[in-house]
Amino acid sequence: MPRDRDPLVVGRVIGDVLEPFTRSIGLRVVYSSREVNNGCEFRPSQIVNQPRVEVGGDDLRTCYTLVMVDPDAPSPSDPSLREYLHWLVTDIPGTTGVTFGQEIVCYENPRPSMGIHRFVFVLFRQLGRQTVYAPGWRQNFNTRDFAELYNLGSPVAAVYFNCQRESGTGGRRR
Repeated sequence: MPRDRDPLVVGRVIGDVLEPFTRSIGLRVVYSSREVNNGCEFRPSQIVNQPRVEVGGDDLRTCYTLVMVDPDAPSPSDPSLREYLHWLVTDIPGTTGVTFGQEIVCYENPRPSMGIHRFVFVLFRQLGRQTVYAPGWRQNFNTRDFAELYNLGSPVAAVYFNCQRESGTGGRRR
């Protein structure tokens, strides 16, 4: 797919969160029965519970790390907490899902208060089991620095969705 048509480029995930990369593993994220596709819209009431996440690959011995961040916290016009870490799961065996991994930062459901936020799931291949640890905080997390710290290399997959407050229409609050 040409880079200018890549939804991760169009949605500024490439640039704000990640460097360009080549997807090499399947990543499926499903809230209730609705799959996350790049740029789709969810309301906070639809994403209260952590999603089901399936990881591709062809080898149970290969482990992956899943990161979920909000690069628009606290608001898209002033993302001073960029990136806010919503979830971190490590040691996910290939061909399985997050339930087989280690949740090291528990899922915090998105509750944007202003503007439309992007929520990004990024999957990395780990060098080995138990080689990735929890950061000390959620705000001002940096996916690139995190990947570098733990020698995760480039992502192997990523997907994102948009979300705004339940009554959000882009207008003023009442």
